[in-house]
Amino acid sequence: MLTTLRTFASLYRELGLRWLLFRSAYAFRLRIGLLRLQMPMGEWADYEKYIANKPARVSEGKAKLPERVSWNPQTAIEEAERVLNGELKYFSHQFVKTGFPPSWHKDPVSGLTIAPHKHWTEYSDDTAADIKFIWEPNRFSFAYTLVRAYAATGDEKYPQAFWTLVEDWAHHNPPNTGPNWMDGQEIALRLMAWTFAYRAFLTSPSSTPERLARFKLYLAAQVERIYRNHSFAVSSHNNHAVTEAFALWMVGLLFPELKHAAKYLAFGKASLEHEARAQIFPDGAYSMYSLNYHRFILHIYLFAIQLSKIYQLPFTDHLTTSVAKSIEFLAHLIEPQTGQMPLYGSNDGALVLPLNNCDFTDYRPLLQLGWYVTKGERLFEPGPWDEDVFWLCGEKALTPSPSPIGRRESAESPSLGGKGVRGEGETSFPHGGIYLLRGANSKAFIRCTRFAARPSHADQLHVDLWLGGQNIAIDAGTYLYSGEGHWRNGLARTSVHNTVTVDGKDQMTLLSRFTWTNWCKGKVLRHDKDVWQGEHDGYKPVSHKRTVMALEGDRWLVIDTIDADEPHRYSLHWLLNDFPHEQKDHGVILSVGESRYKVQVGMTKGNGSFSVVRGDPNSTRGWRSKYYGHKEPALSVRLEAVQPQVTFWTFFGFEDDAVEAAGNELKINSKPYLVCTEKTFPSTRDTKVTKFLAT
Repeated sequence: MLTTLRTFASLYRELGLRWLLFRSAYAFRLRIGLLRLQMPMGEWADYEKYIANKPARVSEGKAKLPERVSWNPQTAIEEAERVLNGELKYFSHQFVKTGFPPSWHKDPVSGLTIAPHKHWTEYSDDTAADIKFIWEPNRFSFAYTLVRAYAATGDEKYPQAFWTLVEDWAHHNPPNTGPNWMDGQEIALRLMAWTFAYRAFLTSPSSTPERLARFKLYLAAQVERIYRNHSFAVSSHNNHAVTEAFALWMVGLLFPELKHAAKYLAFGKASLEHEARAQIFPDGAYSMYSLNYHRFILHIYLFAIQLSKIYQLPFTDHLTTSVAKSIEFLAHLIEPQTGQMPLYGSNDGALVLPLNNCDFTDYRPLLQLGWYVTKGERLFEPGPWDEDVFWLCGEKALTPSPSPIGRRESAESPSLGGKGVRGEGETSFPHGGIYLLRGANSKAFIRCTRFAARPSHADQLHVDLWLGGQNIAIDAGTYLYSGEGHWRNGLARTSVHNTVTVDGKDQMTLLSRFTWTNWCKGKVLRHDKDVWQGEHDGYKPVSHKRTVMALEGDRWLVIDTIDADEPHRYSLHWLLNDFPHEQKDHGVILSVGESRYKVQVGMTKGNGSFSVVRGDPNSTRGWRSKYYGHKEPALSVRLEAVQPQVTFWTFFGFEDDAVEAAGNELKINSKPYLVCTEKTFPSTRDTKVTKFLAT
């Protein structure tokens, strides 16, 4: 009982009374069947009354590729052929044999099938089968591939395949029936893909009047389902609200022949504006604390901005400015030669606009598109990341910018608006909780925030380290939301991140797969050219402070000071990329290209237990996931100690670097560093700073 009261108190404190009342009322409506009455099961013909006698909007019709493009159209053709052969690309990474058409209610990985004949409110999204594997083909992401192949070849088999799949889906998923009606966001993504293909295939002989008429019924039923339950998405305070709002706005804009088109258009626009204010922080960071979900909503907003330009229905300056700041924010984080980003926060494999040949982990297509949409010029030189720009902005956008002002040469040099501050060696995004330090050819990404929205992972003070474009100290990613045992969103836990855990606990309380309570508060104590220091209160009364130092020649020093009045089990953890390695002197030597890079850990006082694990088959330790549903081994380095106070140190450098530890003094290549860890200072707690002085 006491635990329940504490949970409610935490939810009230962090999400508010309005959220608690809405969710309680929604659960009651769900239990008594009121939602089933409001959105009943039925037939497609029931929605003929939603089609008004209005003229349809003229759409674009078939797109044709320019004679010369900076990407390889053959890749889309090959992928489209695999679709026709019954292979679909799951989570923008791995092809799965599903058949053509696929079984819309089957998880092809586990082999489990969900019975499709109940009302959508009677299903759970947390079952033995990961519902995302069932939803994935129902998003119709492959429709974009068919459009791209059609533009390259003009072959009518691609629009014919699209209509075959749409009709088969409609036959097996009547209105409000089955698991594919459960989630408004899934419906919205499907409508986006359908509408994109509908406009591209409009002049195809396969797009018969009968098919076009039925398509309007399919739209009407699904957009009405979104409209009637949109308040639930809004209560989630996440990308669901953005996706659903866009679908309402898009359908209202492009299909005025629907009876309630004007209502959808106005409601969707207001919701898009509201969510931009609520979810995009002033420094351009995103409130879900996830880079993949940040890309997700930016694809939607960029698509919306382009459509608004075409139809001369502009959004407010605040929305467009927020999107521009977000693009600038991500431009600071990207590795420009590879397009890679840190695996920050939840990653469910979603890619809203799969319109290019780049890998899922490559963010250059997004930044190229975003830079052009918000600034009218391209950030990068021509490459396969240009294809998104073509599809949303037209052939003219492929012409090199007349005044690039150097921005295309490197994503490391954008001028930053808002509250992000770029210095010679540091960059700060305090709202998003991301801080950067830079060495000559390396950089550290540090996470520390006072959460203003629902946390994604329990990862305060986590550090990613990059050297020469290679991610050395890495984030584990996500892998699965609904896996069995420890794989039930297990990579969201503190123990897999590059930080310190106390007594094996998380920094916050995990109430469900996605809901953390008792949010810990991070605080930055210092951030300048070479040093960052912060702390968090997730283990109070135990305190944890971390200092990150950029040393000369791409060497790094990380100090963790943990204080308590009684002994605890402290565990320092680093997850390292799976480079060839050898274990040596409480550390590992990594072969990174031609370099031999050293990662060494230690303590200033006491004895610790050191271990290195690669891909533990019985736990989440030593794994990373770059793509949803796919994991690969990584190197887990751990140093544990049981004592009241501990000061851990971690050195990142090169094989020949000499590191000697004696008490509070650390010598690196004979240069002494004094680690002052006094517990009591004459000043206030806010100014208690662990000092690192090169003597």
